[in-house]
Amino acid sequence: MKRIILFFYLFIIGMQTIGATPNIQLNDKAPVPHPVVLLDTSMGSIALKLYPKKAPKTCKNFLRYVNDKYYDNTLFHRVIDGFLIQGGGFKRGFIQTHTYHPIHNESRQGLLNYRGWVGMALTTNAHSAASQFYINVIDNPDLDYNKRRGFGYTVFAQVIDGMDVVDRIKKVDVRRMTIYSKIYDKNVPLYNVPNKDILIHKATRIR
Repeated sequence: MKRIILFFYLFIIGMQTIGATPNIQLNDKAPVPHPVVLLDTSMGSIALKLYPKKAPKTCKNFLRYVNDKYYDNTLFHRVIDGFLIQGGGFKRGFIQTHTYHPIHNESRQGLLNYRGWVGMALTTNAHSAASQFYINVIDNPDLDYNKRRGFGYTVFAQVIDGMDVVDRIKKVDVRRMTIYSKIYDKNVPLYNVPNKDILIHKATRIR
């Protein structure tokens, strides 16, 4: 069973042109449109459709970071082929970013960790989601809510364009490195760090 302990300093490669807007297919027939966020990365563009009815607190939290330009010039710092890619916690140079107060876990509310779906990273605390998010590159049912564990990793969005970018990102070469953690006041290891920086140049709400 794959397991994941996603610390705040936990852990994208595409060939698309930086800044190019993808051909997004928005065929949502819901009465209220879902918010859509575009991630303009150094590897290409990825569009995410959010599901506020299923994960209202999580979507509100994510959009707060987007609107405040928090994700601009941050790294995708963790890449595991056969698992996920993760970002939203470090500036270039692995400078840790300050976050807002963590939010309540909403993993029981129906969305699952299927390939192409997006969830929030956690520490060992169920209610610790802040800024870091991940994109599943395969189905990861072990991350879903289960009664034995008592919580899961909250899914709040889906990649609706740019999954080809995600699939190229998952193939990048990675390394282990050590950084100083302000949270733990000591050096800590980071695993599965891309050898070359993969940047989120800008995160923009486009709907």
